[in-house]
Amino acid sequence: MEALVASAIGVMVASGVYLLLRARTYPVVLGLTLLSYAANLFVFSMGRLTLDGPPVGKAIKKVAKTGEVAPFADPLPQALVLTAIVISFGMTAFIVALAVKSMATLETDHVDGEEPSS
Repeated sequence: MEALVASAIGVMVASGVYLLLRARTYPVVLGLTLLSYAANLFVFSMGRLTLDGPPVGKAIKKVAKTGEVAPFADPLPQALVLTAIVISFGMTAFIVALAVKSMATLETDHVDGEEPSS
């Protein structure tokens, strides 16, 4: 399973970098989105999923009653991914607004504002 997740992250990063290097604005936006998805998946997979683990509050109560430490779900990766999702959504909205403004001003969707000469 680890190899599958690592391969998926690698494919998403490679595809994102490939799309970032395109000359049009829409593939650049898709490339940034894929890179943010890959980063989110990486951070979330580093958090190590805990099966049947209680939340932090119930784990503390169990330790107080029995004295043994219960494995609890780590909330930090989930909080980091949630924050990264919100930031990437704002970044994507900003990039799309820049692309629309560029299209309206320059009348082309080429990244540097000029159509390549043939």
